[in-house]
Amino acid sequence: MTQVPFGEFVAGARARGTLVVQPRMGFSDPGRMRRGLARTRAADAVTVGTLTLDSYTRVRDLEAARRALAEGVTLNGYPICTHPPETTRGVLDGIHDASFPVQVRHGSPRPEHIVAALLGLGLDATEGGPVSYCLPYSRTPLADAVASWRTACEMLAEHTGDGRVPHLESFGGCMLGQLCPPAVLVAVSVLEGLFFARHGLRSVSLSYAQQTSPQQDLEAVAALQRLAGELLGPIDWHVVLYAYMGVYPLSRGGALHLLEAAARLAVTSGASRLIVKTAAEAHRIPTVADNVEALEVAARAAATATAPPPGPPAADSEVYAEARTLVHAVLDLHDDVGTALLTAFRRGLLDIPYCLHPDNAGRARSFIDHDGRLRWGDTGALPLGGAAVSAARKVTSADLLAALSRVQRAYDSGGTP
Repeated sequence: MTQVPFGEFVAGARARGTLVVQPRMGFSDPGRMRRGLARTRAADAVTVGTLTLDSYTRVRDLEAARRALAEGVTLNGYPICTHPPETTRGVLDGIHDASFPVQVRHGSPRPEHIVAALLGLGLDATEGGPVSYCLPYSRTPLADAVASWRTACEMLAEHTGDGRVPHLESFGGCMLGQLCPPAVLVAVSVLEGLFFARHGLRSVSLSYAQQTSPQQDLEAVAALQRLAGELLGPIDWHVVLYAYMGVYPLSRGGALHLLEAAARLAVTSGASRLIVKTAAEAHRIPTVADNVEALEVAARAAATATAPPPGPPAADSEVYAEARTLVHAVLDLHDDVGTALLTAFRRGLLDIPYCLHPDNAGRARSFIDHDGRLRWGDTGALPLGGAAVSAARKVTSADLLAALSRVQRAYDSGGTP
């Protein structure tokens, strides 16, 4: 099977001025999964495929996955470790090739079994990270996640060569999906990218999720790109943007307009790839048709946007200054990035607002200001000062509830945040 490395495929599309769009699609039935990949490939867009895995596989309960398949129970994703390898090869045969890379998405804080399975199938692109697939999704101790992700990175890196360049995407820019100030999203994504690189990966992507202020989002992606350029060195990297991950509009028109805004943001910010959401998000699990529609809507919107001109980095923004402070505060703790991350969370130098994981300090809070920008309500022990502290204010439960539905209400009413 002839392949083009995942990162190389995305870079090629970027060089042609085209945004790569990708669904978050996973079905337990092999036939349906194959049809989903085939329809994604055939969409009127430049696409990459996705195998999103089920929850049992994510938490290593493979016996429960096996039992569910035996009983004909539909799972919420593709059980890559439970279906026989020849079954999954049949899903991919004639679809996964040089013109259509496939990425495995999963959500596991301890992913060695998943990495072993995907490598055995000839796949070599996946995503996650020691922080971003631990704190929001599990109660796995952060130290265990760091150790597991160190092993997973090394497993992937061992398969470099003979034209293969394994690719790993940080989920760090998507912590909890919403209400996390962009500086933390940028910092965690960059730190996970550094973690991947230090453990042998030569192709990575850094994520950022669309938030509540288009201008702040532009600053955040610029900060992410600038810090990556400063710190990642010569490895291949690109930025992937996620369409808004919070409470989605209830109306079809509002949902599609929000997706179009994400696609335009991806292009104007210089991101190379977009993870779409569908018009069905607020109501049900999206179908293959829903996902294809989202891919094509995003591609059309992207074609109307203008990419930024080449040139030197923009002047320091508030997001860049805060993110750079956080990144270097962590890196100064220890030469090993994983050890530094553990120490940073233990001291509260990294702190994810509203995250209940036992290894998260839980002192930081955020709020949406009158101009739509996410700001700090409480900086806790974060090593920030100046504007971050001066803007801090008490956040009430009413503030939080209003913030959670702000984007949904704005787009359902025909406006924007």
